[in-house]
Amino acid sequence: MTTAATPGHGPLRGVRVVELAGIGPGPFAAMLLADLGADVVRVDRPGGPGLGIDPAHDVTNRNKRSVVVDLKAPDGAARVLDLAERADILVEGYRPGVAERLGVGPAACHARNPRLVYGRMTGWGQDGPLADRAGHDVTYIALTGTLGMIGRPGEPPAVPANLLGDYAGGSLYLVVGVLAALHHARATGTGQVVDAAIVDGTAHLSTMIHGMLSAGGWQDRRGVNLLDGGCPYYGTYETADGGHMAVGALEARFCAEFLHLLGLDHLAGARDDWARWGELREQVAARFRTRTRDEWTALFEGSDACVAPVLSLREAPHHPHLAARGTFTDHGGITQPAPAPRFSATPTGVRTGPARPGADSGTVARDWGIPDLVSDDLVPDAG
Repeated sequence: MTTAATPGHGPLRGVRVVELAGIGPGPFAAMLLADLGADVVRVDRPGGPGLGIDPAHDVTNRNKRSVVVDLKAPDGAARVLDLAERADILVEGYRPGVAERLGVGPAACHARNPRLVYGRMTGWGQDGPLADRAGHDVTYIALTGTLGMIGRPGEPPAVPANLLGDYAGGSLYLVVGVLAALHHARATGTGQVVDAAIVDGTAHLSTMIHGMLSAGGWQDRRGVNLLDGGCPYYGTYETADGGHMAVGALEARFCAEFLHLLGLDHLAGARDDWARWGELREQVAARFRTRTRDEWTALFEGSDACVAPVLSLREAPHHPHLAARGTFTDHGGITQPAPAPRFSATPTGVRTGPARPGADSGTVARDWGIPDLVSDDLVPDAG
């Protein structure tokens, strides 16, 4: 464990993290660690990751610092190993074997720092028939059975952006893994490798559904079950103005209130009768089409009917509840989700905007005690 102070605030203050730059779930996982107070140093490659997004707007790099190291240069690996020697956690998202070929794999890092937690983020995992294959979120979640659960019956599965695989099944499991391994390392003095595969995490997310499937409470097809849009009192409906309302009135008393406010008390018996779900859905849909989204929002305000408007990304920060909680924050002119979760004794926050590639080389070299961390030709001009 490092004892040097870091620029962070939060429960992970004092934890040092090296992030080998990539795209998708690795950077998001490192951002979460940074949000929690860790001193995250992102090792960018010359020329950047090729995402096509202006680094000034890539908020997954907030609360981090950046240095530029050319891992293909003769001294590139040595400079990363210098960082690894002083770190608690290292995160990389290369294909299996790439880090080893670059000289910064687990064996090389543990030779310098046996306490290091080495976090590996991939789609398919470090082994298995597909380990060396390319892929992205949608292909990973396809094989786990989770993509096939989402969407309307008779239509292609709906793609849930890259939230389900990259971030839920990938980033969050990597963070849980490296923090658990960090706890073990502090107790025993021994680091280890954390193999976080999106296919593993996404499959794990569906644990409850597999239990329901085994018990006969879930059909292995989409759009016909309690939680996948098949249930008429758990889903979305279009309003008169083309907006949508989300309904989650699962429990009997919530459903009763929901139907009462719609003026459909006479259909209360359809709640537990699958044969009448089609009739109930048609009646509910017809009612929602008679008013605008804002009118329905006002009607359900203050009720326990479990109904909410479906907001856009730009609308969400202005919702009164989210605004009151500060769920979103503005930093450097960019509206973005605030760090989560919240801590009573070690509060977190957005301390700095997106790290610019190489912009923090001097301060990292000083704070981590590595004077020759980067070459002069890789340090960006101050302007």
